[in-house]
Amino acid sequence: MSDASSATARTIAQAPPSPLKDFWNAFSENRGATAGLVVFMLFLLVAIFAPLISPYAPDTQFRDALLQPPVWTDGGTWQFPLGTDPLGRDMLSRLIHGARFSFFIGIVVVTVATFFGVVIGVIAGFAPTWADTLIMRVMDIVLSFPSLLLALVLVAILGPSLLNAMVAIAIVLQPHFVRLTRAAVLSERTRDYVTAARVAGAGKMRIMFRTVLPNCLAPIIVQAALSFSTAILDAAALGFLGMGAQPPTPEWGTMLAEAREFILRAWWVVTFPGLCILVTVLAINLMGDGLRDALDPKLKRS
Repeated sequence: MSDASSATARTIAQAPPSPLKDFWNAFSENRGATAGLVVFMLFLLVAIFAPLISPYAPDTQFRDALLQPPVWTDGGTWQFPLGTDPLGRDMLSRLIHGARFSFFIGIVVVTVATFFGVVIGVIAGFAPTWADTLIMRVMDIVLSFPSLLLALVLVAILGPSLLNAMVAIAIVLQPHFVRLTRAAVLSERTRDYVTAARVAGAGKMRIMFRTVLPNCLAPIIVQAALSFSTAILDAAALGFLGMGAQPPTPEWGTMLAEAREFILRAWWVVTFPGLCILVTVLAINLMGDGLRDALDPKLKRS
């Protein structure tokens, strides 16, 4: 009995780790990615609980405290720890609510761009040569324009608003998912398991979306994570140019646009929104590098 128990214990001890644990082990080896994940989760929690942790409503004005400096400078007060803007609105409250808008933009844009990009990419990977060529040439035309310039043109056509900015950014990011998905599909469709599914009588749609697509998700997930930061950056750029979210929406790019004329005498109204954009985008990029290392077997560290 003891020999059987010891054999069972050795079998359990030698059992390979679960895929989730294996992924986390590979991801956590990258300290930058782990730090990025922590910062990302902190910003996400701030965005979710913004109404609860914000000291004031983002549009509340204190007319007796215009351009109040931060608390650690001369004239600062704990009533407004990060100071106020030219209209007397609390900077901390607006930054907290701005996180909600930035994450909302990133989630919506990445979801739309990923869904349509993956669908079109899978179709292109299985389509006849002429259809594949047509789809990819259209994507090449879209990619030939600078992304921000193309987004500006689309917003100018649709009209300046947060919704139209998200639509424009999603259109700009979509070709990256199409090309990536098509390349992954072309490398997977010739494998033995696809041939076996076809011989077993699986339909073309089942082979495309149930057999091949799940094996192409690793690079798509990495691209989605990196596109999240691109969406936040582009939305902030459009807001700064007056083509994205419109005042008094507390979006970080719009806050920069409203404060640019006060940059010399009220540095905090420009510095803090810019730092929020910088830290968020940097954290997401570091997290994306960790995802790439963890999901790509060739890049996993020994």
